[in-house]
Amino acid sequence: MTLSREAVGEIASLARLQLTEEEIDRFGDQLSAILDYFDRLQALDTSGVPPTASVTGLVGVMRVDEVRLSFDQATALANAPAAEDGFFTVPAVLEDE
Repeated sequence: MTLSREAVGEIASLARLQLTEEEIDRFGDQLSAILDYFDRLQALDTSGVPPTASVTGLVGVMRVDEVRLSFDQATALANAPAAEDGFFTVPAVLEDE
């Protein structure tokens, strides 16, 4: 599918892009090649492929969300550059007005 210069210009306008004449020609060729590739993909028979198919074969890559022991307060603060009353101390990010 070959896009016309006017179609490329319209797409650029919708994307709020200002293209030169050379860019319109170059991107027109590139967009046309992409659309041709999509046409090739549309021709493939995918009726036997489930919609949730995965090519990696990974299943359940997330660990089980379960309660387990964590750091105590002293361990969590051990490497902190500054702490006060059991909390991390950080520089203020808001200025007084």
